[in-house]
Amino acid sequence: MSVVRSSHWDSVYAEKGEAQTSWFSPRLDESLRLIDALDLPRDVPVLDVGGGRSTLADDLLLDGYSDVSVLDLSSVALNETRQRLGAKAEAVHWIVGDVVTADLPSVGLWHDRAVLHFLVDAGDRVRYVAAASRVVKPGGYLVVGVFAADGPERCSGLPVARYDAPALAGLFKDSFELIADSRDVHRTPSGGSQAFTYVVLRRHGGENA
Repeated sequence: MSVVRSSHWDSVYAEKGEAQTSWFSPRLDESLRLIDALDLPRDVPVLDVGGGRSTLADDLLLDGYSDVSVLDLSSVALNETRQRLGAKAEAVHWIVGDVVTADLPSVGLWHDRAVLHFLVDAGDRVRYVAAASRVVKPGGYLVVGVFAADGPERCSGLPVARYDAPALAGLFKDSFELIADSRDVHRTPSGGSQAFTYVVLRRHGGENA
């Protein structure tokens, strides 16, 4: 795990509440819409990359998903989410680690909202794609949301890489095919806006997730 990246995000979560982090949303409507459209069996293994304080796990559990894992660099963020979920937290597999180096379970659905765009180093992006290609089962799906080409240039003090749908899907073209894409404008807790690009990709091979 990158100690520098981990300590940065632990500090962000320790010092800022939900309303002070621009990316926070009480419900990830666009992610959930794209996931719902896949009509997956509820026992499909799901990995939420960079889940942190995200409420995605809450909504997936409510919708009947029974095999949910949440990965984040920050143990501070994951502990907050575990406390919020209460007894339901026992139904989630919590992983503290860096997506490019962590030992991850095989899944039928990989979800990432706002992690990939922080990987401005080309080598890290290659490792991210390699991890997704290794972890997502043939026929499984990748749902990824990043800052759009006209989105913010920085977030939480860090530079980001911005994408339109063709560029984002192109990162994964060797192992995944593009199923759908969308644009979403996130309203920040402070009243601003952040444009996101989303893609839904299917892993080559297999009949289903």
